[in-house]
Amino acid sequence: MEYPTCTAAQHRRPGKKRTASQTAPCATPDKSPSPSPKQTPSSGPATMPQSGGGGGVLDLERHFAFYGAYHSNPVNVFIHALFVWPIFLTALLLLHLTAPSLHAAAVGAAVYGAFYVSLDRRSGAVAAVLCFLCWAASAALAARLGYSVGCKVVLVAQLFCWTMQFIGHGVFEKRAPALLDNLVQAFLMAPYFVLLEILHKFSGYEPYPGFHANVQKLIDAKRKEWEDKKAKKRT
Repeated sequence: MEYPTCTAAQHRRPGKKRTASQTAPCATPDKSPSPSPKQTPSSGPATMPQSGGGGGVLDLERHFAFYGAYHSNPVNVFIHALFVWPIFLTALLLLHLTAPSLHAAAVGAAVYGAFYVSLDRRSGAVAAVLCFLCWAASAALAARLGYSVGCKVVLVAQLFCWTMQFIGHGVFEKRAPALLDNLVQAFLMAPYFVLLEILHKFSGYEPYPGFHANVQKLIDAKRKEWEDKKAKKRT
């Protein structure tokens, strides 16, 4: 280790007065360790968001919990499984018959299908195929039935299907339909969630592991909130 040498003024002969600068001790190196850079705790590996669990419009858990909170009775769920997709099909038939654009029904089906795929690629792809089949069937019906008969078929089918759903809510679910609280979400989500429920029931399908467990917690919280509000109104 090298040490700094003293200046010549610091080695003068004794007897002579030294100035303050001459009597200053030789500087010694600072042996104290230099401060190390501040250590920050390393965070764990970043976790990738699960498919379909994003926020906002594509928050699949939130959307499904909203729908599930209005459809917990098995009979009501079965009624919706039977009649939601016929409502979608006859709505496309009505577009074929009355819309000023020949492609209105195709655009409607494509929007629904694309949105479902954005929520979850696998089950959304199945839903998109069903949307395409409904469009193809409605186009064939429109060409075969014509305007007059086609409109009558749409009217009867829509009235019957909606009546059955209101019976499911009023008699079995004992809760008003979701469309009274969120019209757009109810119309947009119902076909896809009916399919998702069927896939889960018969094949155990989940968009990602733990999806239905998370959704069930949200549904239970929403139903408890609704029951508490209903109890307060009674008191």
